[in-house]
Amino acid sequence: MKALLLTNEYPPHVYGGAGVHVEFLVRELASLVEVEVRCFGDQQVAAGPLVVRGFAVHEDAMSAPPPLRPVFGAMARGVDFAAQRVDADVVHCHTWYSHLGGILIKQAYGIPLVVTVHSLEPLRPWKRDQLAGGYDLTVWVERTALELADAVVAVSEGTRMDVLRLVNVAPERVHVIHNGIDPAVYRQVEERDALDQYGVDPERPYVLFVGRVTRQKGIVHLVRAIRWIDPTAQIVLCAGQPDTHDIAEEMERAVAEVQAERKGVLWIREMLPRHTAIQLYSHAAVFCCPSIYEPFGIINLEAMACGTPVVASVVGGIPEVVVDGETGILVPLEQRVESPFEPIDPPRFGADLASAINRLLANEGLRLRMGRAGRRRVEDQFGWDTVARRTVDLYRSLSPDIR
Repeated sequence: MKALLLTNEYPPHVYGGAGVHVEFLVRELASLVEVEVRCFGDQQVAAGPLVVRGFAVHEDAMSAPPPLRPVFGAMARGVDFAAQRVDADVVHCHTWYSHLGGILIKQAYGIPLVVTVHSLEPLRPWKRDQLAGGYDLTVWVERTALELADAVVAVSEGTRMDVLRLVNVAPERVHVIHNGIDPAVYRQVEERDALDQYGVDPERPYVLFVGRVTRQKGIVHLVRAIRWIDPTAQIVLCAGQPDTHDIAEEMERAVAEVQAERKGVLWIREMLPRHTAIQLYSHAAVFCCPSIYEPFGIINLEAMACGTPVVASVVGGIPEVVVDGETGILVPLEQRVESPFEPIDPPRFGADLASAINRLLANEGLRLRMGRAGRRRVEDQFGWDTVARRTVDLYRSLSPDIR
């Protein structure tokens, strides 16, 4: 059996949870079946049952307005994915960036199409600020792929409900396979050199955020909540790659305001290598995930694997990962009826986040118990070997002759 995976992100070019998912899924799949990966970039790998090939596109040669170029660039790569000979038994797409390639390969080569939903474009309307009319193209290509797919993989029950609500897909074609994590990679470590490198005081507790500067991740709400967080604690924001100039400016203002009010608010603007992030997870008192849209939230698994309790918003798949009162504290997110992406009362949400964080900061015993429980939950339920076996079983169900 051979599986062809199409993806935007693949090492070393990984910047989000979908890229982490693909990296570890491919590693485990290659122990079970033959795997080919076609991705964005310059990768060239041939290692036994795994072949990886990166595809480049020159957006600077396009004369379309800049917001449209990433969309046309992704679609051009999709055509390139399909134009190279395909000898796989199934094609498996990750994120809308790869979906056009999956559509073309299914139709042209007559093999089953599987699409994993890491997020849904209709639930990310702020992307219009980044892509202008290109956003409508992303919604169209995603919907077309999902409706054409032989199987849709949702990374959480919450995501499955969103798919069935927003897309014309038969329920029996939508399967839940949670994200996973490698607990041998993500684990608590003693090393602290990363703390010294970024000016984190190891003698003071700190609250950690890891993620991109985007509306989806809710980071501005956390920054605005800092005024209510115990002033003896540090706040470490590992936040880079702003989606738009506007949110970059908003983040700059919000951080500057809070840094003027208190010390110990650190903003690390680059995307950190994995070993550095693991150090920061390992020594944090609390990890905070204030997302306003989160289909799964793999960052919460990363924190839990490192023995750190989590404070997170009650959205999407997060409650399927973080057990309220056991591995962390979940904070309700009040939402507007007309727009499910902004809280009715941001100060209330921020105050609730701060209250949950302060509860943990004030109780070291509770933090330790939740950290241990989070690690156990990761080990028991979220291994990549399980994810890969379930994925291969799904492939085989689509074509019984495949072995």
